[in-house]
Amino acid sequence: MKTVSGIFQAKENAKVALDRLRAAGFSPDAINLLFPESRESEIHSVPTSETEQPGMGGAIGGVLGGALGVAGGFELGIGATALIPGVGPVLAFGMAGAALLGAGGAIAGAAAGAAAEERTTEGIPEDEIFFYESALRQGRSVMLVFAANEVDEARARRIMGEAGAESIDAARERWWLGLHDAEKEHYRFSGDDFEKDQAAYRSGFESAQRRQCRGKSIDEEADCLKWWFPETWDSDAFRKGYERGREYSLQQHRDETARR
Repeated sequence: MKTVSGIFQAKENAKVALDRLRAAGFSPDAINLLFPESRESEIHSVPTSETEQPGMGGAIGGVLGGALGVAGGFELGIGATALIPGVGPVLAFGMAGAALLGAGGAIAGAAAGAAAEERTTEGIPEDEIFFYESALRQGRSVMLVFAANEVDEARARRIMGEAGAESIDAARERWWLGLHDAEKEHYRFSGDDFEKDQAAYRSGFESAQRRQCRGKSIDEEADCLKWWFPETWDSDAFRKGYERGREYSLQQHRDETARR
């Protein structure tokens, strides 16, 4: 089972995609939406156990702990709100929505399957989590659809795209484009060639956004980085990118803390 993702500039477009996906035969259990918390939504705090659906206890309760509430009045019928570190309050709808970006880290395949009626899924790649968080931080909406096969995967991707969804690859490129000039200027002072070293530098910068790497030095995460980037992890450009990415990650966290 594949997870098809899309990022929407406007909540209304996400709801259009929801309606079209359901009209196309996708089960509500396969559709998950995450929104920055809105005052339009009526959210009531309740004990976690009251929010549980079959298979959801481990996926939601274990991930979010007590930072959970139930939201009503939405088409999917199952909603929860969680405080995600570095992002703030997020409203999630769908059988697995509350677990997808929970405080405990990226969703694992087994957790996603338990939350979606014991199905299996490949889950969300760890290196994509930051970009979903970034989208939510910017007031965008995130949709994730569990597709049973390649045909449904293509259908979901087409329906979401026609409703205005941006792909995760496009979001990643737009994010880096916004940082490119500042990082190029910073790197220029080292006397090295940014354009030649950009790929390794960017890999290091993005690696520092992984949840297990945030706030940690490259040496603390050396074993993992060796596995992910065996050819570049110990290069000078990768290390410089990682350190800059680490500074960026820490600043994002400080900014979110200040907003709260």
